[in-house]
Amino acid sequence: MSPADRLVQEYAADLTAALHGPAKAKSRLIAEVRDGLADTAAAYADTGLPAEDAARQAVREFGTVEEVAPSCQRELTVAQARHTARAVTLTAPFLLACWYLARTAGHAPAWQLPAAAQLLAVHLAFVATIAALLAAATLTATGSLARRLPTPERLPLLVAWAGTTASAAMAAATLALATAATLTADWPLLAFAGALSATAHATVATSARACRRCARLPVVAATGVRT
Repeated sequence: MSPADRLVQEYAADLTAALHGPAKAKSRLIAEVRDGLADTAAAYADTGLPAEDAARQAVREFGTVEEVAPSCQRELTVAQARHTARAVTLTAPFLLACWYLARTAGHAPAWQLPAAAQLLAVHLAFVATIAALLAAATLTATGSLARRLPTPERLPLLVAWAGTTASAAMAAATLALATAATLTADWPLLAFAGALSATAHATVATSARACRRCARLPVVAATGVRT
């Protein structure tokens, strides 16, 4: 590898280490930076500069990693917020479906979901509905509307905590469904619903945790990005 190529690769590696976000979006962003640096260095080399000097000039033009990272992180933070919002949008309906199964399971008159569990079901269904609506609004705000309006600065953090709340509701639903499964002859159905709820919890919790981490990193004002 030539010294010029090594400079470009080191810059890309340092930027990679400084950024956090969805793997695909991050890889695409780093590839764009690397290609941009290589093209700029080639343009300077065409003017007669030695290859290594051309690469150094390209890096100076781009800015240091510390200067470039905040704007790149903003882009990845919005991408992570969209990832989390999409996870909530796709999994929240499972929570509602699971509670519907819990309410309709056990056709024998002697069995019914305890009153406390029914109240919990209503609250968790409300949480799931609100989280799904917020997630859908986030996908809109960071998608088509982002072409006209900047993404609100605190939106990623709001999405992160909405996802965290939704994942907690899914964890509670999993425990409640597992308990309810021991009280009815329809336990296989409720056990399956509980497994779905547990899977949804794991998916949303992981994405929400990553979104909280991204939202707390230093960023600069920028428009949203579709992913």
